[in-house]
Amino acid sequence: MQVVLLKDVKGSGKKGDIVNVSDGYARNFLFKQGLAKEATSSSIAENKQQKDAAAYHKSVELQNAKELANVLRTKTIYLKVKAGENGKIFGGITSQEIANELLKERINLDKKKIVLSSPIKSVGRYTINAKIYPDVSADFILVVDAE
Repeated sequence: MQVVLLKDVKGSGKKGDIVNVSDGYARNFLFKQGLAKEATSSSIAENKQQKDAAAYHKSVELQNAKELANVLRTKTIYLKVKAGENGKIFGGITSQEIANELLKERINLDKKKIVLSSPIKSVGRYTINAKIYPDVSADFILVVDAE
């Protein structure tokens, strides 16, 4: 019997796959657990439409991520912090503070996407990496000045 999987099923396939399984397995387990439905022409068409929609949304997200990366590459962010005489910062600069400064520049970037190789503990010029999407990343400049 052919079924369309509604969720990932170990040993059978991933969500959205159309697989052949035995009649008993389909009726007694997959259908009762809500893991699959029978593969009729309408359910196959619906499945194809959902896959196409997901692919479209993914391509739009990728395009938006590339545009954001291009904007970030041209940006230089200036951050003023309290520092001692020798340029040491009291505390350190976190990715949250960098994200807040980007937000002031009208760039909405989650703090989890900002990669700091080491904590920023002194004034100076730094190159910061942002991993925006799985295959899209961008570097931008952060200038830290003492108040």
